[in-house]
Amino acid sequence: MKAERFISRKLTFQGNIAAVAIAVSFFVIIVAVAVSSGFRNTIRDGVAAMTGDIRIEPLATGDGEPVPMPRHLPSEEALRALPGVVDITPAAVRAGIVKSGEVIHGVVVKGLERQDSTLCVSIPSRLAEITGLGVGDPLTIYFIGERLRVRKFTVSQVHRDLLEMDDNLFVYANLEDIQRLNGWSGEEVSCLEVRVRNAARQAVDGLTGQIGHILLNSGHEEEVNLYVSSAVHTYPQVFDWLDLLDFNVLVILLLMTVVAGFNMISGLLIMLLRNIPLIGTLKTLGMSDRSIGKVFVQSGAVTVFKGMVAGNVLALLFCLVQGTTHLIPLDPENYFVSWVPVHVSLPGILLADVSAYLMILLLLWLPTRMIARIDPARTVKAD
Repeated sequence: MKAERFISRKLTFQGNIAAVAIAVSFFVIIVAVAVSSGFRNTIRDGVAAMTGDIRIEPLATGDGEPVPMPRHLPSEEALRALPGVVDITPAAVRAGIVKSGEVIHGVVVKGLERQDSTLCVSIPSRLAEITGLGVGDPLTIYFIGERLRVRKFTVSQVHRDLLEMDDNLFVYANLEDIQRLNGWSGEEVSCLEVRVRNAARQAVDGLTGQIGHILLNSGHEEEVNLYVSSAVHTYPQVFDWLDLLDFNVLVILLLMTVVAGFNMISGLLIMLLRNIPLIGTLKTLGMSDRSIGKVFVQSGAVTVFKGMVAGNVLALLFCLVQGTTHLIPLDPENYFVSWVPVHVSLPGILLADVSAYLMILLLLWLPTRMIARIDPARTVKAD
């Protein structure tokens, strides 16, 4: 065992306030990382449910009638082979008007490959509140085009939209029902939605460009007239808000690390001042200033590690409670969701822990510079 480690184990770090500050700082850091990841995943899922991460649709528009595209593209295999592409799913979309009693509200009816019976739909909880409809109730939707079409559906499910806003009320129906409504065959859809593994802005933009390049240069006529768009460009304000949130989390991480570091510096200074005779003795025995500094830094590092573990445990417990109970609510008009979302990303938490831990250890070396100024002739006294 090295002398520095042996001596550091015999020392008791002075400063309970510093230890508590370490635990609180790591608690705030982990919660901030979990909330940031929660917002990104939750809002990404909400946007993907509406438009997909990347959307392939016809470039032409009809006179009030939706324009179909092939359900299966000649280049589909090449698109699925792109790194980062998880799935490509067909969808049929049609705007409609819901009328329930005296309530009239616009909706977007999206046909997906569902397992429900025909003419069954899932409505958002916001629409259920507006219309007073519930599971099992009939729902009449009017579709306006060249001629008015009316369909009577049955509400089979009330889902919670992750982005519940009055102008984004999506009703989910069976793909076949919307295809029949539009007069299409089973091989015609409104769009293809591409789900990607990494929903970061740069990753989505890069894949959007690659998909557009493949379709444009495929040589197939049915693919040249297709338009590729991403959720980043469809909802830029949402992703700008997420980028701002990530920046705020980075600021919180730095501030909490600095606060914890300076609290540890205070505790280490107290420890150094109380052990000046010991420092003089170690110098007399021939130990270098750097080795003596390691003694005190290692003692402080143990306190930092214990505070980090305590802060992590408390933060993960908080995330568990918030994730299961949605204890802390939010205003969806300002935050897009109605509760504080949390997502425990182990790589993100480990990165935050290691980064903060190393930065605090670097800060701990600052007070050890006073060791060089201690004169053993003045501090070591003979009996």
